Amino acid sequence: MAHTYSARSRAIEPFHVMALLARANELQAAGHDVIHLEIGEPDFTTAAPIVAAGQAALAAGHTRYTAARGLPALREAIAGFYGQRYGLQIDPERILVTPGGSGALLLASSLLVDPGKHWLLADPGYPCNRHFLRLVEGGAQLVPVGPEVNYQLTADLVERYWDKDSVGALVASPANPTGTVLGRDELASLSKATRERHGHLVVDEIYHGLTYGMDAPSVLEVDDSAFVLNSFSKYFGMTGWRLGWLVAPPNAVTDLEKLAQNLYISAPSMAQHAALACFQPETLAIFEERRAEFARRRDYLLPALRELGFRIAVEPQGAFYLYADISAFGGDAFAFCQHFLETEHLAFTPGLDFGRHLAGHHVRFAYTQSLPRLEQAVERIARGLRSWQG
Repeated sequence: MAHTYSARSRAIEPFHVMALLARANELQAAGHDVIHLEIGEPDFTTAAPIVAAGQAALAAGHTRYTAARGLPALREAIAGFYGQRYGLQIDPERILVTPGGSGALLLASSLLVDPGKHWLLADPGYPCNRHFLRLVEGGAQLVPVGPEVNYQLTADLVERYWDKDSVGALVASPANPTGTVLGRDELASLSKATRERHGHLVVDEIYHGLTYGMDAPSVLEVDDSAFVLNSFSKYFGMTGWRLGWLVAPPNAVTDLEKLAQNLYISAPSMAQHAALACFQPETLAIFEERRAEFARRRDYLLPALRELGFRIAVEPQGAFYLYADISAFGGDAFAFCQHFLETEHLAFTPGLDFGRHLAGHHVRFAYTQSLPRLEQAVERIARGLRSWQG
């Protein structure tokens, strides 16, 4: 007898890039040199001081559950970071340490979204956001955005798309896949628009620190009642350690703690002990060197792709992605990605993974490879375009 699994599991789409990644790994196993520009993971391994702190924690036997909200020392260190980086006084009691930024999103969506209710999300955007909403029996109201609004939700769009089932808006700054950043005024107007409608503003600040020529403001500078998702994965380079955090208004903490206790008990203890080293001056210096390296990569790859005919209408100010319009080359994005993988052994991501709005005409390049590898990638793109158009 065929099993019938839940409607929710059927409604959550797989990453299209995973089919490409599986093929890329096959090609690699067969001895081909594949250049990976598809995955949103820094190519740097975790910084040495963090690894050393993790090893010391294991040696000291710090392998037990922590409190559901996280190690007090780590919550204090995160609060201290908000003071140092943003000039904000955040009570450590408002911070919950989570298993990755995904854990923070799970808590926020569980707390704020009832079945049948939805958040407004920019399209294109990170796909897991809408999938988490489906998981809690809510939904995503995808709002088509383009270069004219910096690929971001605006107060006007909130006004236009808000309906009787809307309970909030989720924005990302810097955003995946576009790398665009929301300024203080934009965050303030989004906050006002959602508050006027008795909704919540949730801001994904997971790529904070990875901005170039500027620093991204935190929504907490303009709205103390917003919910902030953050992660140790991107700027702090701890992807596989699965550690993030959520900053919430004081009156939400008790309910969030209860959810955390039930959903995952606590974030990984050894990862939390290791993360204490993130905020040491010598570790922060490593992150800043890496930020400068990402800026060099962006400043090489962006003009190189434009010169080849890719349309990148907005210069990304953060993250490590270029979201490129391939209309000039015709065809659909998935076939385009397959062509480059098969002929040039170069992997990048089709726009389908990021939503529906003009998704078939866009691809995302992650500049998570060294400059020499990016130079090789550009040579392969130039050659692959000739065979694609030939």
